[in-house]
Amino acid sequence: MTEHVDSYYAGSANPHQPWPELTEPLECDVCIVGGGFTGISSALFLTEAGYDVIVLEAARVGWGASGRNGGQVVNSYSRDIDIIQARYGKETARMLGNMMFEGSDIIRQRIDQYSIDCDYRPGCIFAALSQKQFRELRDQEALWKRHGNDQLTLLDDVTIRQEIATDRYVGGLLDHRGGHIHSLNLLLGEAEAVRRHGGRIFEQSAVTRVEHGNPAKIFTSKGQVTARYVIMAGNAYLADRLLPGVSRLNMPCGSQIVATEPLTPDMALALLPNNYCVEDCNYLLDYFRLTADNRLLYGGGVTYGARNPVSIDAIILPKLYRTFPQLKDVKIDYRWSGNFLLTFSRMPQFGRMENNIYYMQGDSGHGITLTHLAGKLIAEVLRGDAERFDAFARLPHLPFFGGRSLQVPFTALGAAYYSLRDRFGV
Repeated sequence: MTEHVDSYYAGSANPHQPWPELTEPLECDVCIVGGGFTGISSALFLTEAGYDVIVLEAARVGWGASGRNGGQVVNSYSRDIDIIQARYGKETARMLGNMMFEGSDIIRQRIDQYSIDCDYRPGCIFAALSQKQFRELRDQEALWKRHGNDQLTLLDDVTIRQEIATDRYVGGLLDHRGGHIHSLNLLLGEAEAVRRHGGRIFEQSAVTRVEHGNPAKIFTSKGQVTARYVIMAGNAYLADRLLPGVSRLNMPCGSQIVATEPLTPDMALALLPNNYCVEDCNYLLDYFRLTADNRLLYGGGVTYGARNPVSIDAIILPKLYRTFPQLKDVKIDYRWSGNFLLTFSRMPQFGRMENNIYYMQGDSGHGITLTHLAGKLIAEVLRGDAERFDAFARLPHLPFFGGRSLQVPFTALGAAYYSLRDRFGV
């Protein structure tokens, strides 16, 4: 039996009943492969609309990135709307711009609607390490305001030190429509809402094969599901054979996180007085926040190709201590890795394999908000309105250089180049 990794999230998850393993043949309207945010968000929107839904999870609900991430509710996409317009045109930018803050709104609505206890706190700071990055944040502020986000505060070199107890940053942009959460507890609360609406969730039920057709048949080792529609929502943990031809257009990447022992309330308040989450503006960015029990959760670093690092501490602790040298004597209680799915364009991959088989993946680091938007969009598609889904599905996707065999070293070389640019502020 595959259990959650030993993370802060698993160690502090709300009590919940496990879901059974699939051991029989069943029928439904929609079968969803993957019990993370994409799958559960889709299931919740669909069960609310009256669809009979089955979710098949290979391990435990939230076992993948949805239960291992930094817990940061970050708006927009991994490429901002000005780059989207330059690459894909004004109409695509208009469509995607109208949706760029919707994911975080959905999260807050879900928390309120279903009374989910997941430690939500508003406010996300983008922190600039150079004057170049600060100028880019000024541009981002103007851009986001043009697209409807008027809850932004620009922080100069003085005001950012009032929000973060470090001298690393020269400024920042505070997005009050962002925030941070206990991501596994949010997911478990949404999964319970799916159960309340009659949806069926099965854990330890890895999909071994999908037989295309109308209806489609989805097989596990002990059961099968016959469904009118199939949604592939496994992201970085979806087996290549289930999405043939698509895997060359993306790459699983690992991110590492540590969580300290609980800090004293005074120490926690001194580090982040208003309890905002933070991510810096580097290409290979660092991110951090406080948890509800006053731990500092600090993440960063990328391993390409979903390789587990030899030492998480060796990657993360120098970054943590460079930001907060005052924490050098604080004990680290948790350390873990998790994979996210990166695309070459850094834009999500939505699409259809057949008229009744859909996939949504490749959020490239913006998964918490984008997965919630994805659930809403797929529900719109099955109700007959594909306009917003297709705005994403029409985005072109190129393979990584070198194909599957060389994409890791080529991407690592590119990342090293951009890291040097970050270091020298160019």
